[in-house]
Amino acid sequence: MKNFFLYQQLLVALVSTYKYEGSRINDVAVRSEAIKLGIAINRHGEKKKLFKDEETVRILATRSKPHLKAIFKCYKETFNKNIEEDLDEPSLKDTIYCLYAPPMYFSKILDSAMKANANENEKEALTRVIVTRANVDIKVIAEEYNNRYGTPLTKKIEDVALGNYKDFLVTLVERAVNGSD
Repeated sequence: MKNFFLYQQLLVALVSTYKYEGSRINDVAVRSEAIKLGIAINRHGEKKKLFKDEETVRILATRSKPHLKAIFKCYKETFNKNIEEDLDEPSLKDTIYCLYAPPMYFSKILDSAMKANANENEKEALTRVIVTRANVDIKVIAEEYNNRYGTPLTKKIEDVALGNYKDFLVTLVERAVNGSD
């Protein structure tokens, strides 16, 4: 819980700021913002302060997914490494990963949730991800899960969940995958 307060400003901005979701990308802004992120990351010896950096928060909270992908690509080209490699704080890495590649991020969360040694918080993520993403992108997440882990998401759920809970989760995923309402 203590980490929550470190990046509360970023989380609040992510859920409350207007974000253009179109596909247009401003190449000049992309380059400028990739450099600004690099400077902010390198300026903060203690990476946790990056959560409070106003420019970092503004970029992450207001830019569309295509724009952020372009920024992260430009960052890699400019600094010769992925942005995640420059971040020490796992929570910020997860935030970047979720913004950059939601299906990969959520498939990773689902896999962690279905491991035998998962803690209660991780187990709760199984329900949370499937229910909240069912009408959004669970089909893409299920495809990503299958590609990453070599087993269909519904099969894995059937292997680890029980009873009505299992039926509920499998039904949500199958409805999205098969395109029925």
